[in-house]
Amino acid sequence: MHANPRIDLVQLDELARRLANLVPPPQHDGREALRENFKVMLRDTLGTLGLVSRAEFELQRVQLALTRDRLTALETQCATWRRSAALDNTRTR
Repeated sequence: MHANPRIDLVQLDELARRLANLVPPPQHDGREALRENFKVMLRDTLGTLGLVSRAEFELQRVQLALTRDRLTALETQCATWRRSAALDNTRTR
């Protein structure tokens, strides 16, 4: 499985190293193997979460705000048209 490009591999490696260092002394012989296993497990697990970078999150947040503004403007315009259509219907009766 390929690493998610959004995951900071340096931080992932550091976290895996810290987890491996938590292993009690009798198992220290396999610390490097544990670190690699932790790293693979963390990368795969985090990759399935669909995490995004802060920059991408901010971009999506701005796009969502713009979309909400456009939707509000369209709703206002539709309400105006409905009121106009309702007035036209009452005048023609």
